[in-house]
Amino acid sequence: IQASMSRRGNCWDNAVVERFFLSLKTERVWQQRYANHSEARRDIADYIVRFYNSVRIHSTLGYLPPSGYEQSTAVNPPNAVSEIT
Repeated sequence: IQASMSRRGNCWDNAVVERFFLSLKTERVWQQRYANHSEARRDIADYIVRFYNSVRIHSTLGYLPPSGYEQSTAVNPPNAVSEIT
């Protein structure tokens, strides 16, 4: 049985992305009043690059920000899992 990953109206299929957008909105967008679309784009890009990826910790990444997790896995790559069961 193959499950569809993009069923219409099923937010659970996109839980990670839905959670990201909720964080983006609550931590940044709803806290600001943007003068125009360009200002909003710059601020959201700044949030993603400078805060979400570099500072904000993520429980699924061992309470590291994504950039810190990436650095730690470059030094100590995760163990490979055999496809043979």
